[in-house]
Amino acid sequence: MDREIAVVAFGQSDTLRGTAEHSEVEMLMPVLHDVLERTGLKTADIGFTCSGSSDYLAGRAFSFTLALDGVGAWPPISESHVEMDGAWALYEAWTKLLTGDADTALVYSYGKSSPGSVRDVLTRQLDPYYLAPLWPDSVALAALQAQALIDAGDTDEPALAGIAARSRADGADNPHAQLRGPVPHGDYLVRPLRTGDCPPIGDGAAAVVLAAGERARELCERPAWIRGIDHRIEAHALGVRDLTDSPSTRLAAEKAGAFARPVDTAELHAPFTSQEVVLRKALRLGDDVRVNPSGGALAANPIMAAGLIRIGEAATAVHRGESDRALAHATSGPCLQQNLVAVLEGDPR
Repeated sequence: MDREIAVVAFGQSDTLRGTAEHSEVEMLMPVLHDVLERTGLKTADIGFTCSGSSDYLAGRAFSFTLALDGVGAWPPISESHVEMDGAWALYEAWTKLLTGDADTALVYSYGKSSPGSVRDVLTRQLDPYYLAPLWPDSVALAALQAQALIDAGDTDEPALAGIAARSRADGADNPHAQLRGPVPHGDYLVRPLRTGDCPPIGDGAAAVVLAAGERARELCERPAWIRGIDHRIEAHALGVRDLTDSPSTRLAAEKAGAFARPVDTAELHAPFTSQEVVLRKALRLGDDVRVNPSGGALAANPIMAAGLIRIGEAATAVHRGESDRALAHATSGPCLQQNLVAVLEGDPR
C-alpha cells in the first residue's frame, strides 16, 4: 500500500444494561469528546467521518442523522454511514485515507439494544422467504452451531463453560465491561447453550481516530498501523453452510496478511462461546496467543459497536506496548455470516 494508516486513538463508553435516560446522541457525545481529546484534534481537523449503526435497533429510519448532532455537522463535513457494525465503517474510512483524499478520519458506532427484544429484531436479517417467517432467533441459531461443533467432536459443554469463565474473568480488568469477574454459568437458554455462553444485552458506543503517515506519528506515540484488512461473507442460506467452519474468516485473514507472521494478541468478536471455537480454528490461533484480554463480546456486546471495539482494544494493546502484532476480528449476521479481519502492528521497539 502506498500510504501507511494507523489507529491513533480509541474511546468507548461503559456498556450498560439500559440507558433509558439517555438518547443515542447523549450516549455518544462523551466518547467523541474523549477520542478527540486524546489526539488534540478538533472536529474541523478531521478530514473524513464515517459511522456505523442500525435503524432496526433505533426503530426509526435514518436514525444515524441524529447522531451527527454529536459530531457537529457545521461547518459542513465529509461524512458517510454504513448500516453495519462500526468495524465496516472503519474499513470505508481506511479506503478513503488510502486514496489520499484525507489524512485523518473519525469512525464511530453505537447501539441501544435495551428498548426491545434483540433476539426478535435480529430475525429480520434472515432470508425473508424461508427463514425469517419461522422467527428463529439469534440464540437458537447459535445453539444449532454449538450442537454441530459438539457433534463433530470440536468441543463440549465443559470446554464452552471454560471459555465463558475466562472471558468474564478477563473482563474484570476492563472498566467498560458490562459483566466483570466470575459469573455463574446459569441454566440452559437454548440447549446446549447456557446463559453464560451468550452475550449480555447492553447499550454502548465506541470511536476511533485514523491517521496516515507522519500525521499518525505526530498524534500518537506508538501508532497501531493497519498492515492489512479484509472482509468476506458466507452464503445467506444457513442450510448450505458448514456451521463448524468459517471459510470467510480464513479468507479474510489470508488477504489481510494474518498468516504471514504469528500474532501475539487476538480480539475476536465471538458473541457466543461456540463461535470462539470456530474462529480459533479458522484463524489458526495457538495457545500462545492472548485471546480477548478485554473480555470480548461475552463481557460486553453493544450491537453495532462490539466489532469496532475489538479493533480499538487491539490497537490500544499496541499503543501501550502490550502487543507488537495484533489481530482484530468483527462479525455480523447469524452464525458468523460476515467477517472482517484486521492486522495491527506497532513500530519496532
